Amino acid sequence: MNFFIFFFIFFLVLLAGYGYVGVRLIVPMQLPAPWNSIAWALLVALYLVPAATMFLTFNRIEADWTGLLSWVAYVGLGFFSFLFTFTLLKDMGLFGIMAFEKVRDLFAGTGTAQEAIDPERRRLLIRGVHLSIVGVASGLTGYGIFEARRRPGIVEVAMPIARLPEAFDGFRIIQLTDIHAGLTVARPFVETVVEMANELRGDLIAFTGDLVDGSVARLRKEVQPVQDLTAPFGKFFITGNHEYYSGAEAWVEEARRLGFDTLMNEHRVIEKDGFKIVLAGVTDIGAGGFVKSHSSDPVKSVQGSPDGLVKILLAHQPRSLDKAVEAGVDAMISGHTHGGQFFPWNLAAALGQPYLKGLHKHGNMWVYVSKGTGYWGPPIRLGSRSEITVITLRQAGGRTIPGVK
Repeated sequence: MNFFIFFFIFFLVLLAGYGYVGVRLIVPMQLPAPWNSIAWALLVALYLVPAATMFLTFNRIEADWTGLLSWVAYVGLGFFSFLFTFTLLKDMGLFGIMAFEKVRDLFAGTGTAQEAIDPERRRLLIRGVHLSIVGVASGLTGYGIFEARRRPGIVEVAMPIARLPEAFDGFRIIQLTDIHAGLTVARPFVETVVEMANELRGDLIAFTGDLVDGSVARLRKEVQPVQDLTAPFGKFFITGNHEYYSGAEAWVEEARRLGFDTLMNEHRVIEKDGFKIVLAGVTDIGAGGFVKSHSSDPVKSVQGSPDGLVKILLAHQPRSLDKAVEAGVDAMISGHTHGGQFFPWNLAAALGQPYLKGLHKHGNMWVYVSKGTGYWGPPIRLGSRSEITVITLRQAGGRTIPGVK
């Protein structure tokens, strides 16, 4: 019941947003027939198609045609995001101008003469501004799709850790995260990611959640290439929140079939040249709301590990950091945020997480947050290119560390 209440409220809010754009963008343009009707019909379609797609996704209704519907829906959502943002900024600007003029007239005297504006000129000006908003939104959507669909960038991060054994100085962890195979991300993109990751020849591969958006039955072939990921010290997987939307228990088993060592609030001891470190992994922070036995527990993940060893935790969401500190880990590697992906959603992402992207020092613990290897929802990225991350462990000792924020 809570699920349906959430979506009812969500789509009610979304309806208000679409209505606002219609009233503040379409109506003032006074478009001649049939263009006015076409504009409204397109706006209604922009609202209904995402609603239908999300309903199908969360009810796990999957078919060949749902992929095409997802493309239309999420490109439309991205385009609408820009429309709404620029319409709102335009109205805020107009409000500011009106407020300034009111204050000016108040101090200049109430009888200030106002120059008459020709109605036709005013209509053309409004139409020009509003068509410019549509044009800019279209251009940003197109460029954002290009950015989202291009090959991920390679991000090199040096992480200095106190007490790191000399044998692990220079140890390279390849982080992959948030591919979101399914809705608009298909096998060719996954193959590209696997090829790029293997070319980096890391020591260990860590996949920090959100591999998919859909069921195992639907997406098994799409993610099959990750079986070819290889690293001498193994490849590890933890669940993200989207695994729980897609059937987490089935995906945990599928990840194991694909060759991952899946860490479910547990750890492994990694040994090199007689020295050891601990690699732990937790389920997504919200996992317990879907599968009670999967409740996230960073403290439990390191219980029973040898005393005195460096501990590195894989946790999908940066929000796990408080429990990670309690668990006494030295470093946490996360994803989930997509680096905000694009404006204005980056503002909402920043509100919900302690860190949005990059390397940070949180007390005595390092936290790295990836911008994600794929994308979710609108196939759009602006100012937040997807990444494959190479995290190189270093012995702490006063080195200058690039990328610390």
